[in-house]
Amino acid sequence: MARADRHPANVDGDFYVDTRCINCDASRQRAPALFGEQDGQSVVVRQPQTDDELEQMWLAALICPTNSIKADPPRKRPSGLYPLHLEGPVHLMGFNSPDSFGANSFIVERPDGNLLVDAPRWTRQLLEPVEALGGIAHVLLTHRDDVADADRYAEHFGAEVWIHELDREAAPYATRIMAGTDPIEICPGVRAVPVPGHTRGSVAFVVDDEYLFTGDSLFWSRRRQDLGVFVRQAWFSLEEQGRSLRRLGREHTFRWIFAGHGERTPAAFEDLPERIERLCDWIEARV
Repeated sequence: MARADRHPANVDGDFYVDTRCINCDASRQRAPALFGEQDGQSVVVRQPQTDDELEQMWLAALICPTNSIKADPPRKRPSGLYPLHLEGPVHLMGFNSPDSFGANSFIVERPDGNLLVDAPRWTRQLLEPVEALGGIAHVLLTHRDDVADADRYAEHFGAEVWIHELDREAAPYATRIMAGTDPIEICPGVRAVPVPGHTRGSVAFVVDDEYLFTGDSLFWSRRRQDLGVFVRQAWFSLEEQGRSLRRLGREHTFRWIFAGHGERTPAAFEDLPERIERLCDWIEARV
């Protein structure tokens, strides 16, 4: 007998997604061969067949903000899968928070102190592996929507918390407040670049002229295989978002994009500035 909370579009088998799914896309990012979308939520479209696919299933289950990915009969969830190494010094934190609608967060290893970009939900399962990476020196908040449990991680690791003054009310505990639209040096090799548009206080972070963390301001679209923006979620101004992204692409260097919502770039791209220009031309024509 099927579980009452099991969405009927899940394929037969042990793993399924329940009907509490909020369609944040996190599971489909982690295991695109195993998950699809139906009726405005994720569903299992293929049961794992190999050890690698089983690990992908658990990575998806542990990143899901509503704990909607389940097994019947129940199985013990593995530990030690997150933080998940992505590229270079960048790791995905996992354990996405429902408070940020399932936004991704990242930890970046740095010789002068690690960076936490946005925050996951609070879980002690992350404390020991983060300590093994060297802890957290700075919590960098891209905007008001993806704060989640940043305060608890900052307090535990004794980290500075950065946010733009126009989104500050979402993190009243922040210790470092950015202002205006000029870039700010966080520490050597790390710059904060205000990109108002998604929210008034949205900020992107450039690390070592290589890695760009964009929050909800810019992402890689799996469908289009190109950069994209969330048009309907430009809470402040899509027009201003286009202008600020154009400045970002023209004035800063980077080859990777890591987004809070939406996919990260699948590889390093030398032509990201040109792609941003084309995207901003499209935004300008639309508004």
